[in-house]
Amino acid sequence: MTDWIDLSVPVVTGMPVYPGDPEVTVSPALRAPADGVNVLRLHLGSQSGTHVDAPYHVDDAWPRLDELPLDRFAGRAVVADVRGLPARTPITPGMLAPALDALSSAPGAVLLLATGWSAHWGTTEYLAHPWLTTDAARTVVEAGVRTVAVDALSVDPTPEPGDPTAGFDLPAHRVLCGAGGVIAENLTGLDRLVGAPEVEVYLFPLRLPGADGAPVRAVARVG
Repeated sequence: MTDWIDLSVPVVTGMPVYPGDPEVTVSPALRAPADGVNVLRLHLGSQSGTHVDAPYHVDDAWPRLDELPLDRFAGRAVVADVRGLPARTPITPGMLAPALDALSSAPGAVLLLATGWSAHWGTTEYLAHPWLTTDAARTVVEAGVRTVAVDALSVDPTPEPGDPTAGFDLPAHRVLCGAGGVIAENLTGLDRLVGAPEVEVYLFPLRLPGADGAPVRAVARVG
């Protein structure tokens, strides 16, 4: 039996966004009783909701979304179970060891980081997610991974609101994207995939030419 599991957050007005990103608004543009059809008006950023980052997101010289091969956005997946970590805990190479062992027999697989942090979606605690260290990101790249997805706001630490020292160094982004990889963020429900014997994941983005990233409908097939 094959199960399909939606790993995407709903796109709704006022949904959480990365600090400084455009707020999301969804409103009626046309209504069937008056206009003959129902059409929604959407205002959102390219990094809204469940989305992928292209390398161009962090460096103008790196590939844009439409320059990436489609196989970056789908394939067999390996789940790294790093649930239960305290807020703002770094994810080290050692924590990824079981998943990295599994990757040795699944070259080119998508790595899913199951932090459990999607349980905090819509709360201020969501900003305090665990994050991938630079060494861990390098280890992932060395394992042949070119697509990493996480059930949190970012693979790098998100600054505290109003932090005057906050910057955009994004070291894990730079390691993963610098290898030509993509990053998917704000997935939800990855805990349902932990322990599954076989998982495929699909992360196809909107076709936005020259983009830094785009929203996706993230879906897993478990069989």
